[in-house]
Amino acid sequence: MKKAVLSMAILMSSFAFAQTVSQDTTATNNQQRNAAQNILNGNGSNGITVGGYAQVDYNQPEGANGKMDVHRLVMLLGYKFSDKVQFVTEIEYEHVKEVYVEQAFLNYSVSDNFNVRGGLMLVPMGIVNEYHEPTTFNGVERPSMDKSIVPTTWREMGVGVTGKFDDANLRYQAYIFNGFASVNDTKVLGGSNGLRNGRQKGAESTINKPNLSAKVDYYGVQGLRLGLSGYFGRTQATDDVQEIDGADVGVSMLGLDARYINKRFSARGQYIHALIKDAEDYNNLYTTNLGSELKGWYAEAAYNLLPLAKEQKLDAFVRYEKYDTHAATADANITRNLGYNRNEWTTGLSYHVAPGAVVKADYQIFDNAVEGNDAKGQLNIGFGVWF
Repeated sequence: MKKAVLSMAILMSSFAFAQTVSQDTTATNNQQRNAAQNILNGNGSNGITVGGYAQVDYNQPEGANGKMDVHRLVMLLGYKFSDKVQFVTEIEYEHVKEVYVEQAFLNYSVSDNFNVRGGLMLVPMGIVNEYHEPTTFNGVERPSMDKSIVPTTWREMGVGVTGKFDDANLRYQAYIFNGFASVNDTKVLGGSNGLRNGRQKGAESTINKPNLSAKVDYYGVQGLRLGLSGYFGRTQATDDVQEIDGADVGVSMLGLDARYINKRFSARGQYIHALIKDAEDYNNLYTTNLGSELKGWYAEAAYNLLPLAKEQKLDAFVRYEKYDTHAATADANITRNLGYNRNEWTTGLSYHVAPGAVVKADYQIFDNAVEGNDAKGQLNIGFGVWF
């Protein structure tokens, strides 16, 4: 309890300090474009484009030691071969010691509104999976629902098309991907994070049943962006078990998301619902507890406490999340774990000290549906950059 009180005191002190900042500046907004889009759009002449983003965190849970972490450091590299051909990649260090390639794709612009691309790409599901740079979302950590349900950052190998219908105010994406692995090294699907262990991440990915992913975004109302996304297919089984019942499962995932900005006010929310087919056979084969239904949603509102100005903004925000990786288990023939039915409150500040640089502080309350469960609190402080 003492740590919780201290955490709240620190958070309120941060709030009070931030309110004293000079207000002779204008708020900026980077929420409608991600790193890959910046690279594809940002270089008028042929040659190389360099960028990056980073996130450094301090997490202090109630009643336990705190953790300080260089959570991620990412180098963005792009090369424009011609007006039609570009290459984009993200190379990421996580927790200082883990190295990943987050994106690596070749883009060919057939016309201004139609592109063909292939390689390692982000699956267009929800908001944060595509817009995951730390300056584009509130809160020190990404929403937990995106980690457990989507699951962010979700990228796979594939090929597809993307573009716009300007007259209809629509942006579209459609891809064929390799899909989740049924067994990823020694990791199986299930538990608190659902499908997350199945992400192949372009590392010698196996494929035997291609998956379809598509998304349409509508931007016809000023300040509003609406998204509808879908993902359909089966997980990828290895050669030695392909003919065995339970070697793979069917995945059907739908997502709805919305982002809105009007002067100082902004809001966002999303809903993700996934149905898993043949979960019972899979659980029997691998002795795991994959649910037959995963779903979650969150809603967030924020208000910029500084007048609209050129360089800085201070967003005070609150977010509520509810998500469950055991939303249904009867068809999976397993006992539902109520600990996987979770809800969270997050409230805090995002102080954008300059375009592309943000200092954040927030407090989270974690709870679940287990009877008699005690909610847990956590203070988070950190900064993020994107350039």
